[in-house]
Amino acid sequence: MNVRRLIPTAAVAGAVALGLTALSACSSSGAAEGGSDGKLNVVASFYPMQFLAEEIGGSHVSVTTLTKPGTEPHDLELSPRQTGGLSEADYILFLKGVQPAVDDAVAQAGVENTVDAAELTTLENHGSEVGHDHEEGGEHGHEEGGEHGHEDEEEAGLDPHIWLDPVKYAEVAEGVGASLEKADPDHAADYRENTDTLVSELKALDKAYRTGLKDTATKTFITTHSAFGYLAERYGLTQEGIAGIDPEAEPSPARIDEIHSVAEKNNATTVFFETLASDRTARTLAKDLGLKTGVLDPLEGITDKSAGADYTEVMKSNLAALQKALGAK
Repeated sequence: MNVRRLIPTAAVAGAVALGLTALSACSSSGAAEGGSDGKLNVVASFYPMQFLAEEIGGSHVSVTTLTKPGTEPHDLELSPRQTGGLSEADYILFLKGVQPAVDDAVAQAGVENTVDAAELTTLENHGSEVGHDHEEGGEHGHEEGGEHGHEDEEEAGLDPHIWLDPVKYAEVAEGVGASLEKADPDHAADYRENTDTLVSELKALDKAYRTGLKDTATKTFITTHSAFGYLAERYGLTQEGIAGIDPEAEPSPARIDEIHSVAEKNNATTVFFETLASDRTARTLAKDLGLKTGVLDPLEGITDKSAGADYTEVMKSNLAALQKALGAK
């Protein structure tokens, strides 16, 4: 990560407490035996991984997420005790390149059934976009090796936001299902059935996006968080990120001029902001450019205000927001 946001101490403490409480309850002698309730003890790094584990695992898993609801996941830090607690999990599901602290902790945990979702599909480099969050990382990763020699996906310029593309997310779901079957063969049939159900839902979501965004007045949308590269590529859209990975960062005067030109040239109507960060930059820029504002949720976490909402529902809300902003017919 090249840009960092500070997480309030209370939020970090809450995440640590959540992880410790759940992980301490997950003590087991091995993946085959599971926890005291007979369920497979699964630790997910953040919401997109949690959703997969819960949907595919169903009643046979007990899922703990390391990222507390409402907490921005990129800069999550784990305590030594929380890191140590990971070794008691039966199964860990994470996405390398999103949360460096989690990547390090998982490497230390030594859990046999550890799955990196990034290895279940093909990651792409969307760093060529102006203002994209991975551009600087890509330069350092390829040309200089990075100041500290980082070799993770983001430093290499690869975009980890695969869950925002239903097709890629379905590929990951297939891989997660297969890995759960291997980790807990006694319930393999149920994991396969749950995987098939989820993949069917994701295919329906993909169809809704293809149909809903096929005929629009413009193909360009502006967002404070450059997380939608896969989604834009999948559905023939163009994402214009204001300031890269940090949705609260102040864009440079030059970037504001660029966004202004892009908006005029491509008839863009809306500046999108996300749910887990301030909307100040988006509202200020929209006011200056005479544009509207809207919410496009990168689904890195479900907030406390999202009670009852899940991945599919939020993605449908994102589709409706895009249709409105792009002038879908």
